Amino acid sequence: MTPPHDVKDLSLASEGRWRIEWAEREMPVLRLIRERFRRERPLDGVRIAACLHVTTETANLIRTLKAGGAEVVLTASNPLSTQDDVAAALVAEDGVPVFAIKGEDNETYYRHIHAALDHRPQITMDDGADLVSTLHKERTDLLEGVLGGTEETTTGVIRLRAMAQDGVLRYPIIAVNDAMTKHLFDNRYGTGQSTMDGIIRATNVLIAGKTVVVAGYGWCSRGIAMRARGLGANVIVTEVDPLRALEAVMDGYRVMPMLEAAKEGNIFITSTGNVNVIDRSHFEVMRDGAILANSGHFNVEINIPALAEMAVEPPRRVRPFVDEYRLADGRRIYLLGEGRLVNLAAAEGHPSAVMDMSFANQALSVAYIIQHAAELERTVYPVPQAIDREIARLKLEAMGVAIDTLTPEQEKYLASWEEGT
Repeated sequence: MTPPHDVKDLSLASEGRWRIEWAEREMPVLRLIRERFRRERPLDGVRIAACLHVTTETANLIRTLKAGGAEVVLTASNPLSTQDDVAAALVAEDGVPVFAIKGEDNETYYRHIHAALDHRPQITMDDGADLVSTLHKERTDLLEGVLGGTEETTTGVIRLRAMAQDGVLRYPIIAVNDAMTKHLFDNRYGTGQSTMDGIIRATNVLIAGKTVVVAGYGWCSRGIAMRARGLGANVIVTEVDPLRALEAVMDGYRVMPMLEAAKEGNIFITSTGNVNVIDRSHFEVMRDGAILANSGHFNVEINIPALAEMAVEPPRRVRPFVDEYRLADGRRIYLLGEGRLVNLAAAEGHPSAVMDMSFANQALSVAYIIQHAAELERTVYPVPQAIDREIARLKLEAMGVAIDTLTPEQEKYLASWEEGT
């Protein structure tokens, strides 16, 4: 029996199944967890509402949760990130209720979130905190039944910590984004590669020789800057944090205010988690042909309404995912992916190998919440260190990499204070 769903076309399921299986080849840690979940059934009967990017990697997470006994409903965490064939495969092949269509409008996006909440979840899994926010604002009758949740991304963690600080967060949430095996790899290597992949697919421009301006120098932006430089770009970093700015300088990048960088850049990439990082004053001094891309979670980092006001006509779609804004003085500015996550709007998102660790954190964190729900408070928790280290161990094992272990003598030395020079 086909479960409730709202996807583009169920006939795409066979194509989605092959792509999901291809992604699984690069996800050995999640595969090992799935085998363990199948034996132990730690999630038996638990209702989970997941608001995540509907991709091949996410499909492998959903299959892992199902193997552990969970009853999962999936909705999209971004209107442009859904892979329609994957959504169809999860419905038709795995019996998972999925509510996600690539390119859905804002009304449909939130209708789908409500459809996921109709599942009356005991666990929420979020990427950006839209599910949690909607639950707390509009579906408060469901809160008593929620044991806890997980959050995948930096932007969502910022929102949830603000909720906890204001005393309005009603259940515990584990910040998966803060796990070492998540942000050191997914954010840096995943975002770096997939962002440049999205820009190249959308534009087919040569990166070598271009001046690429990267807004922010958190883990995502570090990866973007590193990959842009590796492709031959001259990279400028903009920052508001003096420590991160200093690190960018020490890493060999030029650092300056955005207003100065706006005059030099050919390609601009935001990944800060903040609003209007590229604003009207920056558009006013940009070169003709400047390309704007966002790799932060929400489409607010580039002030798109201001750009539209400055344009002398509605934007012209010159390539898939490329909109041209023509200004009064004849300059043209190109916005990629409607200002949404360029790596998912114009490409396929992160490589499976890094999502393997991120989603391993998700799966094990859900099991941890179920086991420890009675003792957790209404706040944002880090991923337990034991989970983080186990995922790193499993990943190394899957890669065929061996490491040393401490000898008894070394363990004794590290635990003592008597010995010195």
